[in-house]
Amino acid sequence: MGTMKFLTLIVALQVSASGAAAMNETEFAKGYLKKFYDFDNDRIPMTKTKTNRNFLEEKIQEMQQYFGLEATGQLDTPTLKIMHTPRCGVPDVQHLRAAPWRSRWMKRYLTYRIYNYTPDMKRSDVDYIFQKAFQVWSDVTPLRFQKIYKGVADIMILFAFGAHGDGSSFDGRGGTLAHAFYPGSGIQGDAHFDEAETWTKSSRGTNLFLVAVHELGHSLGLQHSNHPKSIMYPTYSYLDPNTFRLSAHDIRSIQALYGAPVKNPQLANSDSPPTAACHQSLSFDAVTTVGDKILFFKDRFLWWKLPGSPDTNFTSISSVWPTIPSGIQAAYEIEGRNQLFLFKDDKYWLINDFMPQPGYPRSISSLGFPESVKKIDAAVFDPLRRKVYFFADKQYWRYDVRQQLMDPAYPKLISTHFPGIEPKIDAVFYFRRHFYVFQGTHQLEYDALLPRVTRKLKSTSWFGC
Repeated sequence: MGTMKFLTLIVALQVSASGAAAMNETEFAKGYLKKFYDFDNDRIPMTKTKTNRNFLEEKIQEMQQYFGLEATGQLDTPTLKIMHTPRCGVPDVQHLRAAPWRSRWMKRYLTYRIYNYTPDMKRSDVDYIFQKAFQVWSDVTPLRFQKIYKGVADIMILFAFGAHGDGSSFDGRGGTLAHAFYPGSGIQGDAHFDEAETWTKSSRGTNLFLVAVHELGHSLGLQHSNHPKSIMYPTYSYLDPNTFRLSAHDIRSIQALYGAPVKNPQLANSDSPPTAACHQSLSFDAVTTVGDKILFFKDRFLWWKLPGSPDTNFTSISSVWPTIPSGIQAAYEIEGRNQLFLFKDDKYWLINDFMPQPGYPRSISSLGFPESVKKIDAAVFDPLRRKVYFFADKQYWRYDVRQQLMDPAYPKLISTHFPGIEPKIDAVFYFRRHFYVFQGTHQLEYDALLPRVTRKLKSTSWFGC
């Protein structure tokens, strides 16, 4: 073969190799954007390659903007460098259909279990690292974490290779280091770590503590942040665990979900809430069902109970709904509509599917109350009649949910129309054909069909006291 031909062959090989490399990088980038930026080849109109090309460029720009790069839309060196940086497997951008509708736990006490251990480290080191990682979040919130050793915990932690049963396979060393699921039941809340990494407690390999703090942030409801100093930044970089501190941005984000640590020592002690409720003669400000649960409001706190279950959850109102004030005075749920109404003084709020709705608070006068009524003591929805009963001082009103109007001929006297119940009523809710009427430290079970009082109970009877 002549020298010229030989050189031409080498050049041709180099060109085709660089073309293949560029092709590989494009395919790699598409995979990256599909996984983390909702890029979907199948949704692109394929009639013109131009459209296809534009869509890819837009997605590259979206990723570049997220990471604070120049939005060229091209796979330039800084962009590819970030794409090749080891990172968390949770997407940076989520379509509304995939985004969690309620990214927080509705309880303050959470359990975790380390399902299996990495052989890279001593078990005692892994235990200590996760304890410290949970502490990072409990230090700045009212959340408390307890390790359990068998059964299903709220947050299950596991190490796995490749495909491990959740539809999100790990990809070997580098790439995706770990992923976690937003709060909820089943797999939700769990955190998975790629066993293909070399997990360490130092700067060698991948530091387990730093990745754990990040993933547990997702388990508690945090999404990715594009603040480079945030622990919720998608890519991994080493920091000294001994001097690690959450950024102000991380603290603001987690406290927007759960509030600041509870300062009241009586409520922050290790005594679990149900026992605390039983120790005291509690009166409640408002009580209502929400789905299959019962909510008990008191000052800035609420208890959360599944009838018949021994578990009681306890939290602050602001940690569930940061925009709702403390001291709620009345509450009711419209069964089947996922609508919860909360009242304080002359205002009320609507919570739909656990989300406070825009356009509230509204004045109670918009429901048809006269100016003389400045606050509601208690309210309850009767699903049999599709009516809401409002109690204020010695009187009650009846509201028609279908027509959205107060029934005529109201108010009426409580003592006349609810035999056996004298004012004043603190709280009332409906459960299995009965009204439960709270007055101070007692409650009356009232059969709505008879109608009469059928039992007298302590206010805390629902807590198994």
